[in-house]
Amino acid sequence: MKFFRFVLTTVAALLILACNSNENSEKQSAGAPSYPVLKVPRKTVTVYNSYPAEIEGSVNSAIRAKVPGYITDVLVEEGEEVKKGQLLFKLETESLNQDAEGAKANVNAAQVEVDKLKPLVDKDIISEVQLETAKAKLQQAKSNYNSIAANIGYANIKSPVTGVVGKINYRKGSLVSPQDQTALTQVSSIEDVYAIFSMNEKDFLGFMQNAEGENMKEKINNLPKIKLILANSQEYELAGTIETISGSIDEQTGTVSFRAKFKNNGLLRNGSSGTIKVPETFKNALVVPSLSTYERQGQTFVYKVVADTLSSNSIKVLSEAGNLYVVEENDGVSEGELILAKGAGKVRPGMKIQPQMTSLDSIINSFEPVFN
Repeated sequence: MKFFRFVLTTVAALLILACNSNENSEKQSAGAPSYPVLKVPRKTVTVYNSYPAEIEGSVNSAIRAKVPGYITDVLVEEGEEVKKGQLLFKLETESLNQDAEGAKANVNAAQVEVDKLKPLVDKDIISEVQLETAKAKLQQAKSNYNSIAANIGYANIKSPVTGVVGKINYRKGSLVSPQDQTALTQVSSIEDVYAIFSMNEKDFLGFMQNAEGENMKEKINNLPKIKLILANSQEYELAGTIETISGSIDEQTGTVSFRAKFKNNGLLRNGSSGTIKVPETFKNALVVPSLSTYERQGQTFVYKVVADTLSSNSIKVLSEAGNLYVVEENDGVSEGELILAKGAGKVRPGMKIQPQMTSLDSIINSFEPVFN
């Protein structure tokens, strides 16, 4: 009988303790702070990878002197638009003109000699060999004159292409020659321009593997349009097209070179710099707001919400699209799991919260301007 009473007493005590424990737990949960939570969604997002670029004219022609001489006239200004064949520089030709006069006199003298010998040959007074020798001297004199005349023409330096004049490196009075390492100037055709940029091997492989096509030519033709960010951080209004990709990886830099073509609206100049933004689309990808994450020792984490308790989980970020992170499948989070939407810096693992469901858009739109 005493044993039976002892058992009843023990059971009653345990029931009382359990009730008290539940009450304490409910009180503790009721006193937990409220935090927004959301379900990990899937979205199709496009991200832009950035690469530094150099701008080149579609045609760049270095203007050099073909004959030595002093510049007597500079007929264009830097940045001026010129036509093919337009005169750019004039060189001093006084000595060449004198040489030309002497050469012309030699031609006339040789012609006189030929004219004098012809009737003598016809009358068999002299041999035909003498006439042929005179003709050869005439041809030599003409060749010498033509060479000097060409040099006089070279003293008038003209533009070989239609384009824009670059920096003028020599002015009136400067002595120039064909051996000069620095060109007089450069004329660039910039109706269309090329943006030259490079990708590292990893980016290149991923980029081309995602491109549609059975061979490289088809893949290049199917590549998406790209953007150009100018040196003032403004986006260029016209999209560009990738035209060529180098066939080898640079051994020194480990990169692959790309050339993209842009129509010039007048802003772009040969030698300009910019940033190419190449789009990459992730279809039906897992995403989390960057506001829902925190970093520690080079890793990115989110807080999962299990019932009302937080647990820290690392994630692998594949790319960033605005205020969203694209994360790797089955790496820390899965579709539909609850995560802490924001406030990661105010909580700790194991902490209890009162979950308040919220939407992805409300979290993205809650970013401060500094994140935009």
